[in-house]
Amino acid sequence: MLKVKRHFLEIKLNEYKEKELNLPRSFEIVLDNKKDFNINKFFYKKVGADHYWRDRLVWSDKEWEKYVSNVNFETWVMKKNNKFVGFYEKEFHPSMKEVELINMGILKEYRGKKLGSLLLSHSIKKTFVIKPLRMWVHTCSLDHKYALQNYKSKGFKAFKEEVINFVA
Repeated sequence: MLKVKRHFLEIKLNEYKEKELNLPRSFEIVLDNKKDFNINKFFYKKVGADHYWRDRLVWSDKEWEKYVSNVNFETWVMKKNNKFVGFYEKEFHPSMKEVELINMGILKEYRGKKLGSLLLSHSIKKTFVIKPLRMWVHTCSLDHKYALQNYKSKGFKAFKEEVINFVA
């Protein structure tokens, strides 16, 4: 059993400072308008393999389809020359006027190139277009070694931390 530290972070609308996004040549970040659960399933398995993402590995296709079909849910995909690089999932919670960044990650072969930073900046920029009160995320000590640093560098601040027991 592992002791895992979880960090819950937020950035508030009134603290957000928009910055220019400069994607490298041949890169793009696009919304999955078709809500194709296979994209989410692919990234969950590939990115999550290194970080103990396993809750959804047992999901049926029907469960995946239900998950992505939520009207307040979006999947954005980073591509290079039309090949998958990374993704993020977010959900708007209208009753709370907030957006949750559910999952985000870069495929192993593209890591170490600051693409996670660009993807996070994109997610924040797209989120605050709809003017929620805040955007929040949770990360943990099993995630990429720079995940927490990346969130904090973009203005996210901790609002809760906890240590949990995790069966590896």
